[in-house]
Amino acid sequence: MLDAVRLRIDLAYDGTHFYGWAKQPEIRTVQGEIERTLHTVLRVPEHDADEPLRLTVAGRTDTGVHASHQVCHLDVDEDVLARCVGHMDVPPVTALARRLRRMLPDDISIHAVSKAPDGFDARFSALERTYVYRIADSNSEIDPRTRNFVLHVDNELNIEAMNEAAAMTIGLHDFGSFATPNPGGTTIREVKTAYWRRIPQRPLIDDGMTMGERYRTPAAESGLVCFTIVADAFARNMVRSLVNGCVQVGIGKRSLDWFAGKMATPLREGSTGPIAPQGLTLEHIEYPANDQLAARAEAIRAKRTL
Repeated sequence: MLDAVRLRIDLAYDGTHFYGWAKQPEIRTVQGEIERTLHTVLRVPEHDADEPLRLTVAGRTDTGVHASHQVCHLDVDEDVLARCVGHMDVPPVTALARRLRRMLPDDISIHAVSKAPDGFDARFSALERTYVYRIADSNSEIDPRTRNFVLHVDNELNIEAMNEAAAMTIGLHDFGSFATPNPGGTTIREVKTAYWRRIPQRPLIDDGMTMGERYRTPAAESGLVCFTIVADAFARNMVRSLVNGCVQVGIGKRSLDWFAGKMATPLREGSTGPIAPQGLTLEHIEYPANDQLAARAEAIRAKRTL
C-alpha cells in the first residue's frame, strides 16, 4: 500500500451471539463481521493479498463478552477508501462510517471512524484498558432484561471480603494462576485499579423532584454488584478468572489466604477458571497524547518480566 491511510475505528458490540473478537473460519465473530462488511463496502474481494482489510484491535474479547467502547485500526489504500463515497457529498472517512453503520448487524455499533494520528497502534499504543463485571446477587432485584450483560447468582456476596481479595491484584504481578499466556507471551501484567462496589438504588432521574408520577423509574443498574478493573493489558481469561476467585471468596467457599496463595504462586490448578462471560464488558481504552503514541507502541512490544 503505497498511499495507505490508517483509520481508527471506535465501536461497541453485544457479545452474546459472537464467538469472541478474533476472526475464525465458519464461526461468527466481531472481527469477521466487520471485515466482511468492509470488503463489501470498499468493493475488495475477500482474501485479496494486496488489500487484506485486516483489523488490529486494542484487546481481544472472548466468546460472549461485550464491549461498550472497543478500538481497532485499519490500514487501507486511499484510492480504495474513496470507493465508499458513491453519490454522497462527504469525505471518504465519513462515508465509510455511514455505510458501516447501515450495513453492520444490530449487535455491532460504530461510534466513530477517523484518520489515526501518526504512530497510532490500537493495540500497542494503549496505556490501559478498563473492564467492568456486573452481578445481581440475592440482595439485587433481578431484571430479566439485563440477562445478556449481568450474571445472576443465588448467594449474597460479601463485598468487603471481595475487596480485600481485589486489593491483592493491584500492582505488577504474574497472574499465571488466573490467566494463560499467548504463545511466546507472558502473564505478567500491571493492575492499576481493582474494586467491587454495589451500585446504589436510585431512580432514573435523581434530582429530588417529582413530575406528578406516583412511581420513580429505577436506573437499570441499581443494586448490582460491579467489579471494575484497570490494567495496562490483560492476559487471556484473566479478568473472568479473577472475578471467579473473588466471588468464591465472597460466597465463603474460599478464604482470603487461599486467594493470597494463588497470587503468590502463579500456577493454574483448576480452581481458578473463568466465570461465565455475559457479565463482562470492555468499557474503555486509554491512549497517550498523540506525540507519545509511537514511543508507547515501541515500549510495550518488549516482553515484560518481574
